[in-house]
Amino acid sequence: MDAIVLAGGLGTRLRPWTLSVPKPLVPLLDTTLMEHSIRILPRSLVDRVVIAAGYGAEQMKSHFSNLDTGLEIVIVDEKEPLGTGGAIANCMIAVRGNRFLVLNGDLITTVDIPGMIAQHESDNRLATISLWPVENPNRFGVADFDSSNRAIKRFQEKPDPGEEYSNLINAGCYLIEREVIDEMPDGPHSIEREVFPSIAESGNMGGFCYTGRFIDAGTPSSYLDAMRAAIEDRSFNQGEVTGTTWSMSDIDDDSSVISSAIGQRCTIGRNTVVRSSAILDGASIGSNCHIEGCLIGRDAVIGDNVNMAGRVVAFNHHWNI
Repeated sequence: MDAIVLAGGLGTRLRPWTLSVPKPLVPLLDTTLMEHSIRILPRSLVDRVVIAAGYGAEQMKSHFSNLDTGLEIVIVDEKEPLGTGGAIANCMIAVRGNRFLVLNGDLITTVDIPGMIAQHESDNRLATISLWPVENPNRFGVADFDSSNRAIKRFQEKPDPGEEYSNLINAGCYLIEREVIDEMPDGPHSIEREVFPSIAESGNMGGFCYTGRFIDAGTPSSYLDAMRAAIEDRSFNQGEVTGTTWSMSDIDDDSSVISSAIGQRCTIGRNTVVRSSAILDGASIGSNCHIEGCLIGRDAVIGDNVNMAGRVVAFNHHWNI
């Protein structure tokens, strides 16, 4: 079957990085965020990815035209922001078959796709949504889930504490029958808010519970969560891991790098500490610096004696005291 990857957003929460590259092409270790997202797709069941692309579509076409992912990649332009539902409907011209997967383009997950498909077929649903348990569901979309028949009865958006239906949240992976498209309104809309609730009310919405990884890598802090998960899972093609740091550059013994990712051709000066940060290819950090929780863009230059925390530094930017 085909998988649709929703990648039409502007990636505003990862700016200024996303002023240089669209969010799906943001580097994560030695590949891109999008490539990490589609690694979960079982090649025996999914052989084609349709990317719903808005901002940066031409860059995505160029990137994937020369890349062997083991999947056929088709990119469908989104001429205007369409929301999740509008983007899915816009991709139908390229989607084969009567059933397809949908993934968010910044999703790092360990959901069991074959198991989800098997449950969907067994329960004969119109749609099945991956569900993931959280301690605090109050900033998510929450599902009222009936475990006896694996059905979602209704949804709740960012409930007040104590009012939540459950601790199970929408985890960004959907299995949908094509006939659902007929129920969608025209134009831009959210499938989660405007289509899924009526399917749930009809009894045709399944929920697939799983545990493991669920990271929406669309913010600086969650991007760093994805970075740490990729290092822990050894989800890279090149580079070496020392302790909890992945690197493709030689790091001077006079510097200290902890729980970070260091790209190619990077330099880090003497007596500098880098902690829980992502340093992209070609970036340079001076001496006597302390860099923590930062995203340092490609070919950026950080001068000497800089103390920086929680910053996103643009590609090619020069930062001094």
